[in-house]
Formats: sequence, structure tokens, C-alpha cells
Amino acid sequence: MLNVSSPALPRAPLHPSVDSVFMRACRRESVPYTPIWLMRQAGRYMAEYRAIRARVSMLELCKSPELVAEVTTFARRRIGADAAILFADLLLIVEPLGLTLTFAAGEGPLIDPPVRDGKDVDALHEVDPEALRYVYDAVRATRAALEPAIPLIGFAGAPFTVASYLIEGKGSRHFEHTKALMYGNEGAWHALMEKIVRGQVGYLNRQVDAGCQALQLFDSWVGALSPADYRRYVAPHVARLIAGIAKGTPVIHFGTGTGALLADMKAAGGSVIGLDWRVELGSTWDLLGSDVAVMGNLDPLTLLAPPEVMEREARRILAEADGRVGHVFNLGHGVIPQTPVDNVVRLIDLVHEATR
Repeated sequence: MLNVSSPALPRAPLHPSVDSVFMRACRRESVPYTPIWLMRQAGRYMAEYRAIRARVSMLELCKSPELVAEVTTFARRRIGADAAILFADLLLIVEPLGLTLTFAAGEGPLIDPPVRDGKDVDALHEVDPEALRYVYDAVRATRAALEPAIPLIGFAGAPFTVASYLIEGKGSRHFEHTKALMYGNEGAWHALMEKIVRGQVGYLNRQVDAGCQALQLFDSWVGALSPADYRRYVAPHVARLIAGIAKGTPVIHFGTGTGALLADMKAAGGSVIGLDWRVELGSTWDLLGSDVAVMGNLDPLTLLAPPEVMEREARRILAEADGRVGHVFNLGHGVIPQTPVDNVVRLIDLVHEATR
């Protein structure tokens, strides 16, 4: 296992949000109440977002700094979250790699051509961070529109998840092509991961330069791996990526289905470890240790349950956190489209009121 510790972070300089409850929790400092934000807090559960998406495609939205700023800031204000997360997609790096990215209705992202062997890996471009200038322009526009005290979270896909999309060419349940390359051509696998990491380091640091106060790595698919495979094929690359991020920037390291991987994910790096809903927050935090903050981890589907069920589950998670410094409340994954907005607002109000 890698031995990359997650010490308390130094205070980020200058920005007014440095003393926000979210940033303080990321640094494991005392807070007046537990901060909360939600993955996919700008999304299809909001009618205002659906109205914009009826006019523009996913990529058109991502490439419009004005629209990104609008959906990001509106969602934050509408639900009263303690941080905003930049509206973007974790696959925006695909085009600078030299591939075609489209979003097909009902199918999700499609990548052409898929990367299946060493020659395909060699043919990928080195990512020029300037190719994603529209993202940094969106960061600047969003930062200007946000209240100064509200931190802005930037993000990127973690190396395994991005590599899997590149190799499969679309979503996958079993990752047959991904594991065929990983097991069958280890040299090509590591070359691909290294190329992704080089691109993501520049991409994430430019987000920080443009005005993000924190970053999140989304490893949506890494739960498909065993701990031994994670340590061999993934952890060294994640460690290099996180080590390359501007010092003092909180990094949230999040994946789904990662209950068996969390100790190794912590070792790979990150000041905050994101937990999905499949683990108990309290006992998992005990195992991870007090030298790391945690984020999570309400099941998103409880927001469709009767109010008393959602409240019971939220209070259970807060009881498991037990007032420890370094808890950022979130869902165990993103808000689903069927979620009533009022239920989201009710959850945020509950977390604030219960922990003041």
C-alpha cells in the first residue's frame, strides 16, 4: 500500500471563502454547523435546468461560460448549499486527447474511436490545458457571480474512470475491454493512465488558477476493482495526480462501490475521502483515522422517501459523525432527476439546524 499521508491542509490564501464552513471542515477545523453540498446539485431535478437543456445540448452547455455560471449559481442559491460545484462533465478531457465525444439521448456519453491497444494509446494526444479554456472561463464567470463567501469546487474524472470510458467507448457494467487491456497489456495500461494524469494535473490546476477553492476527483467506476488491482493498476497514478495539485487546495477523493478500497484511496491521497451510501460513516471513519476529513453519505433515494424517513436517515449519519471535525455532509452519489426540490431544501435545512 502506498504511504501517502493526508495532513491537515494549510489555509488557502486571500479568498474570502477561506473561512467558510465548507473550507474549514475540509481542513478539519471546528465549524459552527456541518456544511452540506450535493453532487449533481445543478441537474435535471430542477425545472430551470431542464428548461436550459431543452435549448442546448450537454456539450453546448459545458462550453458556454455564461450558462455554466447561471446553472451553477442558481442551484447553489435555490437549495442553500454551503458550496457550489462547477457545472461540467468529467469527460471534457476526451476531445483534447484527440477523440470524439458525443452525448446520445438515452445512452449517455459515446467516445469514438475507443482505445483498445497500445497503438491506440500512443495515438492519443498530449492534453494541452489551453484546449479547455472554456472551462476556466466558466470558472471565472461563476466565481464572479457567486457570493464571495461561498467556495467553488472544481472537478475532474479520476484516472481509472476516464480510462474506462476511453477503452469501453461508452458506459459499461462489466468493463470487459478495460480489464482486458489492464491485465493483458500492463505497459499500455500504465502509459494510458500516465497520459491521463498529465492532462488532468494541468486541467485541475488551471481550474484553481481561475478561481476554484477546492477540487473533487470522481472515480465513479473504480469500485469494479479488487483492492490488489487498485494498488497495482490505479493507486500510483492517483497519488501522482493528487501530488501534482496546487498545494493548499483541498482535494475530495470520491468513488462509488469503494467500501473495500477506502484505506487504499486514503493512502493515495486527498484531504477529504468521499463515502457512498453503502458504508456506515461512523465505523468507516474510525477505520480511516482522524487525520482525514470525510464526506457523505445519505442514500440519494431517501430524498424520494417520506419526510420522516429522510430525516431519520440524515440524523443517523450525523450521529455517526458524532460532532467530529472534518465532516462534510453530502449524498452517497448524485441527486437523481425525480427528486423534489423541496426535499433537497428540507435536507439542507435539517443538517444546518441539527448541528448548530
